[in-house]
Amino acid sequence: MELILKYFPDLSPEQCDRFAAMYDLYADWNAKINVVSRKDFDQLYLRHVLHSLAIARVCRFDAGARILDVGCGGGFPSVPLAVLFPEAHFVAADSIRKKITVVEGVRSSLGLTNLEARCVRVEQLTERFDYVISRAVTEMATFVGWIWNRIERGQHGTLPNGILYLKGGDLAEELAATHLKWQLFNISDFFDEEFFATKRVVYTPKV
Repeated sequence: MELILKYFPDLSPEQCDRFAAMYDLYADWNAKINVVSRKDFDQLYLRHVLHSLAIARVCRFDAGARILDVGCGGGFPSVPLAVLFPEAHFVAADSIRKKITVVEGVRSSLGLTNLEARCVRVEQLTERFDYVISRAVTEMATFVGWIWNRIERGQHGTLPNGILYLKGGDLAEELAATHLKWQLFNISDFFDEEFFATKRVVYTPKV
């Protein structure tokens, strides 16, 4: 929890309580349904919660913004972002039912009324969103093919509507295959920890 306050010192008491509750909640769920690697569970706040919040260093979402988390797993990045942006609306989508069960349980325990969990393949969604977020679920060209038509043009945050994707490594060839214009933000510019040395937030607007 100290790690979160290091970079987000202006959290409300309710936000602090929700972030503080995450460790025990995920520990309890992870004992039943393994959604966070057990070898790095002790690093939950670094490798999952703070990593998710890197998106907030790139784009702050407006009240009423609609955000889709594709392949959300146990709720990253959508759960931490839903705590940070209580006035935005998040849909956490994953095709694996047990993962959505965890997100539903965490959402209920934290009282996140702005987060909706859905067991669905994103290609089956029909509504549109302002932003699509994700964490390294597949190669970018495939990802764009899944969700590009689900993004509404406009601006409901500090960046125009689009994709905000957490990914590491050499991305040049993969991004070029999408034929879109991307901006890469080094997470190490926001957070000091060595874990983030090669990690980025990758962004493209829907224009």
